[in-house]
Amino acid sequence: MTRKSRSGLHGLLYALLFGLISGLPAQPQESGERKVVKRVEAEYPAILKRRGIGGTVRLKVSVRADGTVRDVEVLGGNPALADAAEKAVRQWKFAPGGESVITIAVNFDPNS
Repeated sequence: MTRKSRSGLHGLLYALLFGLISGLPAQPQESGERKVVKRVEAEYPAILKRRGIGGTVRLKVSVRADGTVRDVEVLGGNPALADAAEKAVRQWKFAPGGESVITIAVNFDPNS
């Protein structure tokens, strides 16, 4: 398989995966082993939903040992959606454990 066809295949697989993920209404996906014990759903800005503007916001979340969120950094996504995702995730509570950093993707689907 040539490099060009491999990159095309990777692009197609990424598009399919993104399509499956973005079909969910403002649902977070976490990476890491930290269990969420209190989850606050992101408020989808009504104007963006009406206009059909959606997408995925990626966040880097620093969690304290007691499970509270210490810091949230936006890694990517629409800035208007990022504000809503960050506001919600700052209210999350995780199971107690060591300090950790996890990546969370919050999906906003205007068709949901």
